[in-house]
Amino acid sequence: MGVILSNIIAIYRRELQSYFVSPLAYAIAGIFWFLAGLFLVLILMGPDGILTAVAAADLQGQQFGVPVPPIDVPYEFVRAFLDRMGWLLLFVLPILSMGLYAEERKRGTLELLATSPVTNWAVAVGKLLGVLTFFITMVVPLLALEAIALSGSTPTMPPIIPLLGHLALILLAAAILSLGMFISSLTDSTILAAVLTFAVILLLLFIDLVAKNISGPIGEALGHLSLLKHYNNLIQGIFDTSSLVLFGSYIILGIFLTAQSIDALRFQRQ
Repeated sequence: MGVILSNIIAIYRRELQSYFVSPLAYAIAGIFWFLAGLFLVLILMGPDGILTAVAAADLQGQQFGVPVPPIDVPYEFVRAFLDRMGWLLLFVLPILSMGLYAEERKRGTLELLATSPVTNWAVAVGKLLGVLTFFITMVVPLLALEAIALSGSTPTMPPIIPLLGHLALILLAAAILSLGMFISSLTDSTILAAVLTFAVILLLLFIDLVAKNISGPIGEALGHLSLLKHYNNLIQGIFDTSSLVLFGSYIILGIFLTAQSIDALRFQRQ
């Protein structure tokens, strides 16, 4: 067990360092921060933002003497922002995951990994942890912006809701990256890996729409596989263990399929 753990840490450090010296990774982070900051400002203070809507409702209530129902601005802000962030991941994460194994194939180092004493599971887990850690470093600055936006709310928002929402964001990212890693192991084309990952994740996000047209247990089972459905549950502050299990299942599935893909490559070389 100690040897396996040390191998995972070695792969993890190697993968994480590769992101912090990659100009593409910095470009992705810059675009991600710009779009996320733009979403934050528009959600709060845009023409259709929450603060604008609240001010318009208050003004209308004063003019017509109609009581205005209270609006939980912090909750609506966190939910709307994390909803936009979930959609942003659909475009950003396939680019982050496309080179996890495709670059190894292109450089000819995947064969070395496949025939090395390090188990395929250890390599897959180390690579996934590396890219996931880089993604978390992209999210951390946004937490500071959210904290500043929420600091003026009265009463203060219970921390469990934003914590659960950001946990959902990280789990969604881990599921997408895990499946993207598997797809990256199938080809030496990074562009093809990114496009296929985008297509697969898009299908898993909207599979509940397909399930609504299918009656019976099959439709219910397909609906339960929707990433979007379970992500929305968590960002709304609904703690659902089935959602956590689903995200965990996708993560493990991606790691398992990646290990099997590299095993197949190993048998081909033998």
